[in-house]
Amino acid sequence: MSTVPPGTPCWADLATPDLDDARRFYPELFGWTGRVAPEPEAGGYTVFQLRGRAVAGAGPPAIPDQVPIWSTYIATDDADLVAGRVERAGGQVVVPPFEVFDRGRMAVFSDPAGASFSVWQPMAMPGGEVFNTPGAMAWNELVTPDPEGAKVFYELVFGWQPDDQVVGDMTYTGWRLGAQIVAGMMPPLGDGFPDDLPAYWTVYFAVADADAAAARAAALGGSILVPPRDIPTGRFAALRDPQGALFSVIDIGTE
Repeated sequence: MSTVPPGTPCWADLATPDLDDARRFYPELFGWTGRVAPEPEAGGYTVFQLRGRAVAGAGPPAIPDQVPIWSTYIATDDADLVAGRVERAGGQVVVPPFEVFDRGRMAVFSDPAGASFSVWQPMAMPGGEVFNTPGAMAWNELVTPDPEGAKVFYELVFGWQPDDQVVGDMTYTGWRLGAQIVAGMMPPLGDGFPDDLPAYWTVYFAVADADAAAARAAALGGSILVPPRDIPTGRFAALRDPQGALFSVIDIGTE
């Protein structure tokens, strides 16, 4: 069983051409330890742990020319059912549902604006085992130039209801599933990000100090895409790892 309800982000992993460097960079940044999958077919897939509990993963790219990327996984109890919904809603099934050894069943999709996301149907591996604490995943956010289209798509696929709030001069959308806001959506920031960047899902990891984490990431060979700034939910920064994979850190007042 997943540690979160179906329709909720439950895992994130990194596809990278330099897995060895990822095993160096992220543990030094977040205090993770790595456990490498024993199966040769797993290609060295590594489950990162925080004090012995799974928080994220990293593995080789699925295709040779894939750009380094962090992927968001949404928990489901039926990956095949989600695949059908994605197609009917106008998205694409990039990788059809398949079993990952005895760990679970997954699939990779893209929404109509091109943002990739995955689903995880847990078996032996529940997904993330700890969230919203420094070093663990704290938030998942869709950045898209077509928020209205995304509202239709994700409601059809996951039953999410948009909860719009005006933040400064933009509208920020929380994705509501029942009583909980499980993820977010915003238009492209416009500063710091390339103008032609397609729609994408980004992963936020909680940290005790966003400024210190950004400086540490840069010292370890990464780069700061958006310097630390205050937002209503905390202080965040958008970063790239040494291979260019985008991720964010946020100080949400965790201890």
